Amino acid sequence: MDKISAFFGQWITSETLDRLFILSLAIVIIFILIYFSRRAIEKHVEDLDKKYRARKVPSILAYVLIFISIMLVYSDKIGNVSVALGLAGAGIAFALSEVITSFAGWISITFTNQVRVGERVRISEIKGDIIDISVLKTTIMEVGDWIDGDLYNGRITTISNSFVFKLAIQNYSADYPFVWDEIKIPLRLASDFKLAKEVFTDVTKEICGSYAEHSKTVWTHLQNKYRIEKAKVDPMITMHFDQSWITFTIRYVVDYTQRRTTKDQLYSRILEEIRKRESSLMIATTATEVTTITKDVDQA
Repeated sequence: MDKISAFFGQWITSETLDRLFILSLAIVIIFILIYFSRRAIEKHVEDLDKKYRARKVPSILAYVLIFISIMLVYSDKIGNVSVALGLAGAGIAFALSEVITSFAGWISITFTNQVRVGERVRISEIKGDIIDISVLKTTIMEVGDWIDGDLYNGRITTISNSFVFKLAIQNYSADYPFVWDEIKIPLRLASDFKLAKEVFTDVTKEICGSYAEHSKTVWTHLQNKYRIEKAKVDPMITMHFDQSWITFTIRYVVDYTQRRTTKDQLYSRILEEIRKRESSLMIATTATEVTTITKDVDQA
């Protein structure tokens, strides 16, 4: 019992208690300041994007202030513990390799803007919008999978920030927030294909023309940043046919968040125009012909 008391007495001295008290007081003051700063942000910042970014600042500032407080309180002890920390560093680095890589990934994301909150990305098999980037994890609201189209499916996935060093990142919204999309319209061989092409072109320009014009400007900026050729972003109608029907492929540029809505608008308008010209434009359908074969049997 005396040995235990002597052991704890060696470490728990009045000086140690004073240091712990000062450090605890500093941490409490830091958290109070962080609490009130977050309340001020929630009260005075209305823009969601600015509010999200502003909420991150107090958290990072808290880590920095706590680290500085520890350095100030134990400044005279740092030299004594540096050797021990150096010996333990190798083991800690090995045991926490994934954590360290994730932290390095966060630093890379912060300073390079490789991905940002609000962008739509595909990382491995995960596709969705980034809704949060913390020190170690990135959180994604998924789209697609069992849901047709680029709509939220309600699943939130969290992945380690180390993905920036290990996985390919497909970004749908960083430098060029548009995607090319297509729909196919089958018409009967007897349809007026010239009229069809004219009608489909007019409808596509009506609905997607603004996306094409805006994307031209964005593409020009993209050419100044990367070695990339000039792209055709205006709506394009192509066709091919076989013995069954004529198939028109309508290719257009659309905002990456509006794929499903735009496709619905196109189908609706095209169907309206086809019904106005039923004698010239006829939707192709698959027909099945049933033939009954009767076999005559000679009777004796």
